[in-house]
Amino acid sequence: MKLFACHWLAVSSLFLGLLARAETRPQYGGTLRVTMHAAPETLDPADNRVPDSFTRRSVTSLMFDTLVTWNDGRAKPGLADSWQTSKGNQRWQFPLRHGVKFHDGTLLTSEIAAASLRFANPAWSVRAEGDSVIVECEGANPEMLAELALSRNAIVKRDGEQKVSGTGPFHILEWHPGKKLTLAAEEDCWRGRPFLDGVEIEMGRSFRDQATALEVGRADLVEIAPDQAHHFSPARGRLVSSAPVELIALVFARDVSSPDEKLLREALGLCVERGSIHSVLLQGAGQPAASLLPTWISGFGFVFSSQSDLQKARQLRDQVHAARVWTIGYDGSDPLARLLVERIALNAKDAGLSLVPTAVGASDLRLMRIPVASSDPWIALEGIAAQAGLSKAKNNGSAVEELFAVEQAALASQRVVPLFHLPVFYAASANLKDWTLRTDGSLELVNAWLGAAK
Repeated sequence: MKLFACHWLAVSSLFLGLLARAETRPQYGGTLRVTMHAAPETLDPADNRVPDSFTRRSVTSLMFDTLVTWNDGRAKPGLADSWQTSKGNQRWQFPLRHGVKFHDGTLLTSEIAAASLRFANPAWSVRAEGDSVIVECEGANPEMLAELALSRNAIVKRDGEQKVSGTGPFHILEWHPGKKLTLAAEEDCWRGRPFLDGVEIEMGRSFRDQATALEVGRADLVEIAPDQAHHFSPARGRLVSSAPVELIALVFARDVSSPDEKLLREALGLCVERGSIHSVLLQGAGQPAASLLPTWISGFGFVFSSQSDLQKARQLRDQVHAARVWTIGYDGSDPLARLLVERIALNAKDAGLSLVPTAVGASDLRLMRIPVASSDPWIALEGIAAQAGLSKAKNNGSAVEELFAVEQAALASQRVVPLFHLPVFYAASANLKDWTLRTDGSLELVNAWLGAAK
């Protein structure tokens, strides 16, 4: 009897060991259900009518590829298997991989790749030369690799305004603009077939609806609002956050027009109680900020003080005989934006300033949530400048001191009042394995797979 028990114990241990290894081994099959807040009306990554968002970046990476990829501050080959630069970073050559096909069966050629980049960047000089794509700049462009890795520079084959084809791991099955996207695995993808059979993405869903969908099993992967991440229970799934990759800032609609207005804008920046807003409304998520770039990108964000100074704000306000009432706009579909604007208006009132929140129409200034474009500081600063109406930030090959001076000048224009740098948060059910976040806050799902629910 004892011998039988020993044999049974050995067999059971072996079986459990094999089962444990099987549960951690990637499996093919299954459809991943994802929900997202943003609701893009087009899938073309270069369509500038649609604002940049983490949703758009994640969706683009599922269907399209770039010539190079950029992660952790380093470039890696993508559709281009190598690159060469000459003339002091003015001329770039990108030899393409052989045998890559678009989802419609068309072979990737240098002519198609060059046309795609020209569409996304009309001011660029791009041409096909043999099996290579040549990009020539007016001056030195040491950020070319990081720029080409942006989702808007993905290589797209365009047949008409709406029909687009990519080379990514998934192809389009069904598309309802702004509502739902259904993707299927690309069997002959040059990177290899993904483990998932498909991905279903529901768009335009509130953060509350997304959390509910995950909890009741209607979604496998959802976004979590920054102010709700602190309350997320591990029993509901796995929560993952990025580095701070989103700038929340007040952006004025026009430049300063008088010395009095300059004083009033300075007073506004000083009266906002970032610390208490960060603790209460944001529940400790992210970091209070007075810089455009997060410190982890620039290395010097901490130099700009985010401390409020109500006394000095009042002194500046008292130097102006009469201050106009400012309207402050925000996205009405974003509950957090409404709370932030209301609290900022109260802070302004304490300093003698008048802010009237509005969710419709034009406004004097606006609360904006700006996704940081890249971990490359110059590309990131250029992206923020473009969305905030600032002068273009350009790297002339200078050291970090030049970057600091450019950001300092941008802040001195008083067009933007930085408030916070926030991470993005995602939560997934326990059966979703091997999904990660890129440094730009987008989802990496090419190696994701669905295991058995425990």
